[in-house]
Amino acid sequence: MNKRSPNPLAAPKQNAPVLTCNNLSKTFHDGSLFVEVLKPINFSVHARERIAIVGPSGAGKSTLLHLLGGLDRPSSGEIFLAGKNLDQLSENHRSHLRNRYLGFIYQFHHLLPEFTVLENACIPLLLAGIKPFLAQKKALNLLKKVGLVHRQHHKLGELSGGERQRTAIVRALVNNPLCILADEPTGNLDSHTAEQVYQTLLELNEEFNTSLVIVTHDHGLASRLDRTLHMEDGQLISI
Repeated sequence: MNKRSPNPLAAPKQNAPVLTCNNLSKTFHDGSLFVEVLKPINFSVHARERIAIVGPSGAGKSTLLHLLGGLDRPSSGEIFLAGKNLDQLSENHRSHLRNRYLGFIYQFHHLLPEFTVLENACIPLLLAGIKPFLAQKKALNLLKKVGLVHRQHHKLGELSGGERQRTAIVRALVNNPLCILADEPTGNLDSHTAEQVYQTLLELNEEFNTSLVIVTHDHGLASRLDRTLHMEDGQLISI
């Protein structure tokens, strides 16, 4: 009798880490020059844990976040998302796994300018095969929570920087992911707007019981999270 292959998209085991990296490294080639951007890194992100990654520019923080999110492949080492080894999955399965279990927030929001606020917020649900009217209902509920329901039919050019980032937060959370990965999500905002966006993110993170990994230069924000990872010269110098 043939054994059935395990489903690479099956739900993660209870109490298993959301994300784990084992001896993760990344090297870029520039002609004959090899640049070691990340030296072997080991750590895990647990359910509902909130982690800040801090360090000087060029320390490898964003590179690490991209690897954790399966947006790039490591030169060596392993990344496990929801218990699945990303390197052992096909590109199609990796994409589905990212959409199901991760939400992304970037400094420059990466929303689609030709779409409305509501349409942008619905994208992860539509990619997951959710019917449009159900996707809109769920997205609208989140837009109400962040005070943007009155902007649902507006394009990005009509929004302030803070409103765009709140839309990005909704898009990241709308699919109920296990973990949010945020790369300097307020780096392009003034301090007052940045604090409003951070407060929205932390409140929704707590409500949705989602893990959170934020790359930030804001040590005040880092102190409000559960754990801070310090990076320097491509390696973690404290965990």
